[in-house]
Amino acid sequence: MNLKWTIRISFLLFMGMVFAQEPREIEVKTTVKDVTVFIEGAQITRKKAVDIPSGTSILKFTDLSPFINGKSLQLKADGNVTVLSVNQQQNYLEKLDKSKELKTLETQLELVRNKIKRERTYLDILTEEIVFLQANKNIGGNQTLTAATLKSAADYYSTQLTAIKLKELDRKATLDDLYVQERDLQNQINTLTGKKEYANGEVLVKMEAKRATRSNLELTYVVNNAGWFPSYDIRSTNVNEAVSLVYKANVKQDTKIDWKYVNLRLSSANPNISGTAPEMQTYFLDYNTRPPVYNLSVNEVSGVVRDSQNQPLPGVMVIVQGSSIGTTTDFNGYFSLALPSNANSLEFSYLGFERKTLPISRSVMNVTLVEDAQTLEEVVVVGYSGKEKRAMRNEMVADASMEPQIKSVPLQQVENQTTVDFLIDLPYTVNSDNKMYTVTMADYALPATYQYFSIPKIEKEAYLISSIKDWEKYNLLEGEANIFFENTFVGKTVLDVRYASDTLDISLGRDKSVSVNREKITDFSSKKFVGTRKEESRAWKITVKNNKSQSINMLLLDQVPVSVRDEIKVEVDELSGGKHNTQTGEIKWELRLNPNEERVFTLKYVVKYPRNRNLVIE
Repeated sequence: MNLKWTIRISFLLFMGMVFAQEPREIEVKTTVKDVTVFIEGAQITRKKAVDIPSGTSILKFTDLSPFINGKSLQLKADGNVTVLSVNQQQNYLEKLDKSKELKTLETQLELVRNKIKRERTYLDILTEEIVFLQANKNIGGNQTLTAATLKSAADYYSTQLTAIKLKELDRKATLDDLYVQERDLQNQINTLTGKKEYANGEVLVKMEAKRATRSNLELTYVVNNAGWFPSYDIRSTNVNEAVSLVYKANVKQDTKIDWKYVNLRLSSANPNISGTAPEMQTYFLDYNTRPPVYNLSVNEVSGVVRDSQNQPLPGVMVIVQGSSIGTTTDFNGYFSLALPSNANSLEFSYLGFERKTLPISRSVMNVTLVEDAQTLEEVVVVGYSGKEKRAMRNEMVADASMEPQIKSVPLQQVENQTTVDFLIDLPYTVNSDNKMYTVTMADYALPATYQYFSIPKIEKEAYLISSIKDWEKYNLLEGEANIFFENTFVGKTVLDVRYASDTLDISLGRDKSVSVNREKITDFSSKKFVGTRKEESRAWKITVKNNKSQSINMLLLDQVPVSVRDEIKVEVDELSGGKHNTQTGEIKWELRLNPNEERVFTLKYVVKYPRNRNLVIE
């Protein structure tokens, strides 16, 4: 054998050894088995038993969501195998399959657009006919014009022009109908998918096995573009019965992968505690100070969220910053959200757009979101195939034309160290269809005591407060609540448990059957000089009437100023039986009113201070 053949054979043997050492790639197709949905995001678990050959292999998990958080990837494998690495990539050569419904809608849209082109062509032809007719309407030449000839020509011109104009009107009417069909189909398509094509998410796992084995694999990762928030229906028939509280979870996901018959778990951070009733500020009295001003805080906010092209954005998550209280915009980009008393800011988040946090300064907030170019670039950079980049914009749409899908399912509550989890006992399906799935998790009959509450100095309204003890065992989270009292929807409130004590107070809204009024008694309000001092008197008349057919308990609050200087004296003359907190100046009346009973309370106090100084007194 000559040297040439020896080199060739050696090269082939070497290449054979190189290729033999390359890891074998095994494609793994899995289904979603377990899903834990957080307030924002969800943890996905996929399971599959796979035959692993001896040596090094690369397992390629395909048909995954394009929105995987790479840092969250975990793989568990039993048997005598070693996981060497776990990496994420996106395959733009193989796009995620479109649903049958989406394909049908796109076909219909294409047919409508072809009809629009045809109608436009007909209109162009009619326009040309009108131009031709008008260009040849003059009668001349060598012929002798008679009255009969002129009339015949005029009739012909009028008849032809009328016919063409009527055809033009018909075509325009048909075209208008087609434009409506095109818009409706496009809007429906937008409720099912984004405007962009989405890559096929993939996870590559490099494994080593000393011998061929069958291993049970469990792939876990966190995806964006999913979440849930709680809401409640609170019903009270009258003040002598328990409060009915329906605990609901509003689940939504647009991860581009349906969750079919999965083990569903809803999870949230351990809630803080809160109360929603109005609070008085201590009335400190000093020179150059003013009485506290009570500007009623915004208790409900609404508005429209749009993009930079002034188009409404459906499905935008609107969350009270630092809480789980939230909602989503409807198909027209509109949202409405009840607020807790200490709410300061709202967060607006939408995949593919910059998150925006705005202070709550008014009851109407119209917001414009800007596309996040950096985020879109990060989404498409891995696995880029050389084709034109497509920005990943996620159209999270809540279809306002459809009622939320509400289901009542059995569940278990698991209280962990830092989270409360709700496990749905039955396999559950949540499609990636931009629709809100409302799950009725529990219906509680809560023993409660009722009391009316009013601070007429701030607001001349009586609120019915339901007080519930041992509320912690229900694992309630803060959320928006619909209030039904005496079989009537009375409005929205916020069930805010972040700062609640051993008793949870739930506001059931205003009750117009209990009237409250506060007015200054001018005859007793005066200013006079006594020696080297000034004396200013103030008197207030507070009237409460129960117009209901049953007795009620009521808590009434007011205040007197609190001096911060020895030379300023505040003397209370009359309280009508109220309890005076000398530290805060709070005056409290606790009373029981019989049906149609009216009570009047008088509050009088005198402020004494040096006559050469000035005080601003209410």
